[in-house]
Amino acid sequence: MSLARVHAMGLRGVQGYPVLVELDLANGLPNFTTVGLPDDAVREARERVAAALRNSGFAMPNRRVTVNLSPARPRKQGSHYELPIALALLTASGQVGGGEWTTRWCVVGELSLDGRVQPVSGVLAMAARAKAAGFAAIMVPEANAEEARAAGIEAVPVADLREAAELAGGASPRTRAAAPAAASGAAVLDLADVRGQSAAKRALEIAAAGGHNLLFVGAPGTGKSMLARRLPGLLPPLTGDEALEVTLVQSAMGRATPGLVRERPFRAPHHGASAAALIGGGPSSRAGEACLAHGGVLFLDELAEFSRPALEALRQPLEDRLVTVARARETVEYPSRFTLVAAANPCPCGWRGHPRKACVCAPNEVGRYLSRLSGPLIDRIDLQVETPSVAFGDWAAAKTTGETSAVVRARVTAARARQRKRWAAAPAPLNAFVDAAAFRRSARVLPEAFDTLAAAERKAALSARALDRVLRVARTIADLSHDDAVGASAVLEAASLRGLDRLRSNLEVAA
Repeated sequence: MSLARVHAMGLRGVQGYPVLVELDLANGLPNFTTVGLPDDAVREARERVAAALRNSGFAMPNRRVTVNLSPARPRKQGSHYELPIALALLTASGQVGGGEWTTRWCVVGELSLDGRVQPVSGVLAMAARAKAAGFAAIMVPEANAEEARAAGIEAVPVADLREAAELAGGASPRTRAAAPAAASGAAVLDLADVRGQSAAKRALEIAAAGGHNLLFVGAPGTGKSMLARRLPGLLPPLTGDEALEVTLVQSAMGRATPGLVRERPFRAPHHGASAAALIGGGPSSRAGEACLAHGGVLFLDELAEFSRPALEALRQPLEDRLVTVARARETVEYPSRFTLVAAANPCPCGWRGHPRKACVCAPNEVGRYLSRLSGPLIDRIDLQVETPSVAFGDWAAAKTTGETSAVVRARVTAARARQRKRWAAAPAPLNAFVDAAAFRRSARVLPEAFDTLAAAERKAALSARALDRVLRVARTIADLSHDDAVGASAVLEAASLRGLDRLRSNLEVAA
């Protein structure tokens, strides 16, 4: 009997965990069995491993092969176990000498039939866990090398099974040229292209500066989607820590770009998306759109057209900045810190409250339409802004008079710098994300600001959560104005941007 052990990594959500690949060769009828709760992709590895061995010039042992993936309890998913299984098979059969690498290295990679090593998902998470577990290096597919190095561990890239076997036999890694930086594939959308809508643009700037959730409500064609799609252009680049977090999520979900993600995610799911697609779930506990938007923007166009269960599922990530997917076998947590931007019509036909067009919707139709936007959900949206119809003169003007995205982004970046200094100890140093105790302790709210907030509460019957969010928006307005303390004017503007008068009447059906 021959036995070999190779260290690999599993992936649970966006976290890696060590997996020991044990392979036993025994006399008997030729067979290949994998145990340790493998999924279909892991069980199919036997076919790819056997073909890769033959096409790489190695012999497939004509014996009984048993592969154990330890620990046995977690379900093993993915194709990244194929390279460690192949190296364990070569070691057990004596075609590759065992040695120090079997205890000091970790191995991940998918094999094609001709022996090439293909890129896999979740390498950053697995490399970070390998470093924490004390491994000296991680052997990865060539395309994943930059991503693995970002975790701070030595990455040993391999192009094919033959090269991996040579390295396992003691050969030195060959020198490779640095991978070219990934080109940006997103078009730059300028805020200056939006005609009119000065109040909505101001709300967009505040949302970008403080990470606040934002809802545009207005008739069709008033620029709601245009405004929302220009929010990424107002955000500063990802910091180093943010880039690691975003890459961790994107990599676990199969992102293929080499190296770290440098652009903030912008996710815009269709309004037919289910709760599982929006939040996460399914048999494999996959992340949803709210998780893929981590560090960036989640845009929900036609908000009232989403199903109510899908919208209600958003309440947890909006409050906790975390998505918990619970299944019978396991519970997986995904980070979900994003800025929500939504757009909605005031009624099914879209013309309710329009000054020149009549709404043709029956009251019960409007009630059914708006019933999907529950009070608890709307309460979690900091800025609720109407987008009125654009005047013909503004639309027909030869030149726009609004500021460009670059000018607004400079103010947003300065405001975020003030917040990073104030909330230096917080995991996410933005006014919308810091915990309530820290915010009340260090926000520096003047007494007259509390008086103005009390007046707003009497007028609109704001909940405790809404009061807290108005105060956070006011803190962001003060940061944009370079004010150390929050005054009455900042609270007044924050309260007005919450739609205390006409907007609330547009979102409610008269009894």
